[in-house]
Amino acid sequence: MSVPETIPELTALFERLGARNPESWASSQIRERIPQLHRYLFLRQCWQHVIGEDSTGWVDFHIKQAEQDAQGSFAGMGAALKRAVAAGVATEDLSQIARGVQVELLSQLCYMLEDNGLLEPELNGVGWGLFQTDEEGNPLEPIYSLHESVLDLDPTGREMRPKTAP
Repeated sequence: MSVPETIPELTALFERLGARNPESWASSQIRERIPQLHRYLFLRQCWQHVIGEDSTGWVDFHIKQAEQDAQGSFAGMGAALKRAVAAGVATEDLSQIARGVQVELLSQLCYMLEDNGLLEPELNGVGWGLFQTDEEGNPLEPIYSLHESVLDLDPTGREMRPKTAP
């Protein structure tokens, strides 16, 4: 697929993809030459792995997994969730905590794609990044500043603010 090269065409694509403020994304890509489509798509995919705001089924799932295999991966989480629920913590509150931690991690990973934070002098020059690719998968231009848009793609539209926020 070739990326549209005009603001109206790119705006239409962002609209079809469900972006809030599609013209802003498109305008920035065309006028500022920022790969906003790539940024948007990467972050949209990331958000699909964040616990949904009203999703609580994951709590019971992890509790049951821990009960079935107390030594399995993530069993400690399931056991902790079971204790929290037994202590009267609402599963909705647990979801808010988990969701917040997931989005904080997503933000930090997006920062790390640009700044690896390696402090050892012998590792100077070792790095990584997220890049646009051509049709054969060869790297092209880097995709920068993802951390700036993480909250923009919160499916609730509230940028991780509580439902009761003004």
